[in-house]
This record gives sequence, structure tokens and C-alpha cells, in this order.
Amino acid sequence: MENSYLTSVIKQFEYYKSLGDKTIDALSFDEIKNEFAEDSNSIAIIVKHIGGNMLSRWTNFLTEDGEKEWRQRDAEFENTFKDKLEVLQHWNHGWDCLFSAITPLTTDDLERIIYIRNQGHTVTEAINRQLAHYAYHVGQLVFLGKLCKGKNWKSLSIPKGKSATYNQEKFSKEKGRRHFTDDL
Repeated sequence: MENSYLTSVIKQFEYYKSLGDKTIDALSFDEIKNEFAEDSNSIAIIVKHIGGNMLSRWTNFLTEDGEKEWRQRDAEFENTFKDKLEVLQHWNHGWDCLFSAITPLTTDDLERIIYIRNQGHTVTEAINRQLAHYAYHVGQLVFLGKLCKGKNWKSLSIPKGKSATYNQEKFSKEKGRRHFTDDL
């Protein structure tokens, strides 16, 4: 039996990954590692943090605490990437770990209790926690990408001044159940 929550949440994670993918793709390595202010996080640092968080949270998701002993969270806030390829590899490794953990879940798994720093969460609560965390950071990536590119930024959502055109296209379709990311 298909679970609409699991299907929807996987699509949401895919959507946020795609926003990050498009942002990273649009930037040079120098732009990715740029810190706009002292002690701020560059895109590279945010990617390192998200990847580290994903590897910790989603490795053996159902059987081990989500904060692994091997995680070095403070080191995630140091830019040690040598090039853009290394940034992308780290980014994709984290997402691969997430999707490998979440894809096989079933409805029966959703009420199981898992732990993050010894705090019990249902699987649903843990998924929601991580979805919100990654959306927060991906929003930062997109914002920083837009700052880097300025007028040369290609909007990843509805461009300014294009809401009417966007809505006209959406309302020209027959009503039906679909996920908002299906047309992206």
C-alpha cells in the first residue's frame, strides 16, 4: 500500500536537493566558498554541515542514535573543500544516505521511536525535523547564490513580475491531484 506521507516527503526532499543542485551548478568554486561577512557561512560550509548532518542522522536511521559518535559537527563549519567537485561529492553523498534510508520505509515504520541525542522521536517526527532543517539551509544556499550572481541570477521559483503568467499556466490545466514539484 502506498503511503501518501512518505511519497510526499520524498518529493519534498527531492525538491530541496534540486534547489541546492541548481544553485551549486550556477556558481564557480570561488563563489561557493565566499563568505560575505566575517564568521558567516559560505555555501561550501553550509553544504559541509548539511552533508555531515545527513550522514549522521540517516546512517542506520532506525537502529542507532542520529547523532553519531564519529560525527565532528564543529569541523563542518570549516571550509576544507579543494574544488567544486569535492563540494558536489559531499553534497550528493549526504543526499544518497538520506534517500537510501527513507525510500524503504513503510507505513508501519512511521510510529517507531528513533533517537537523536537520546531524545525519542517517531519516525514521522524525525523526518519532519530533518525536512525543516534542510529546507532552512537550502534557503540559505539559494539566497547566497542570488547574492553572488546579482542580476545574472536565474530564479528557481516564480520570477518577480511573472506571477500572473505562472498562475495562468497553472489554472489552464484541469483540476487534479498532483504534487507541486511534478511540473518542475
